[in-house]
Amino acid sequence: MSESDTATGEASPVRKIIHIDMDAFYASVEQRDHPELRGKPVAVGGSAERGVVAAASYEAREFGVRSAMPSVTAKRQCPDLIFVKPRFEVYKAISRQIRDIFAEHTPIIEPLSLDEAYLDVTQNLQGIPLARDIALKIRERIKAETGLNASAGVSYNKFLAKLASDHRKPNGQFVISPEMGPAFVETLPVGKFHGIGPATGAKMNALGMFTGLDIRRQTLEFMNANFGKSGAYYYWISRGVDDRPVRANRVRKSIGAETTFSNDLTQFDTLVAELKPLIDKVWRHCEATGSRGRTVTLKIKFADFEIITRSRSAVSPVAGRADLERLACGLLEVEMPLPKSVRLLGVSLSSLQAGDDAEPPQLTLGI
Repeated sequence: MSESDTATGEASPVRKIIHIDMDAFYASVEQRDHPELRGKPVAVGGSAERGVVAAASYEAREFGVRSAMPSVTAKRQCPDLIFVKPRFEVYKAISRQIRDIFAEHTPIIEPLSLDEAYLDVTQNLQGIPLARDIALKIRERIKAETGLNASAGVSYNKFLAKLASDHRKPNGQFVISPEMGPAFVETLPVGKFHGIGPATGAKMNALGMFTGLDIRRQTLEFMNANFGKSGAYYYWISRGVDDRPVRANRVRKSIGAETTFSNDLTQFDTLVAELKPLIDKVWRHCEATGSRGRTVTLKIKFADFEIITRSRSAVSPVAGRADLERLACGLLEVEMPLPKSVRLLGVSLSSLQAGDDAEPPQLTLGI
């Protein structure tokens, strides 16, 4: 999270922020379009040995199936799981339809993905005084026009609006008022805070912080000392404060994924096996958003925490997942044999542009 995105303690006018999150979006589209899938556990994604679940229906989630889970694990947890190939063009068309509904109420829309967005309705186009009524109208229109359910969170900042939308899923909405905000956050486990991942959560636990109230008891200096630039963000959101604006037409600069190994690795084949799911994750995001990038970057963190990055740029945007894998694995191969064992591996794609703006792929990639 960049410094411009962090929460601050400066006073600002009360805003009206809505977070809309489509319920099990990809899987719900497939169940809508294929009646035989309704009421059954469905996973959108690859069923092959190295496939990954892109989305799971609520029936599948009852068995513990989650997005980003390896397909073999998902099938083991739910033997009756039905795999469906993703149809990203369909999902993108529906997403555009939903954003048109948003635009009837506000031009200040910050899409996070095809199925999720923030809306600032402080000054809304229809002059509706209550944000909760706007959220309800939007959800009703989405249902009427697409047949799909959406959940909504309403609050005075982005952090709390997202928490609120999670609170009444699926097909519900929840309001966190300024009077409710601090109390709502103080009982929340740190693992439920958006922006706090497993590693940061474990570090907080080791420092005696398990809830929002535990974070609130710390000084700003303590949080900065232990969590760097993110320390101030955690400090303020534990108090229900988040001044980040809803940024219309936000352009993402890169798409990346990384993983930390339970045991340090050294062998090329093993590292490639760990790299492939990361490539899958990056390319799924490219497909979902229509983004394409020219620069592939490999990140390697060694066991002694030294980090190196290696990049390669193409003349035209990387056209497919196979090209992304070839470039990423090529960057790794050049570094072999590695001088030390590897603790973390990451891959990212940058120099992004919208798919519609990308040049037609050339027969060869000029590196």
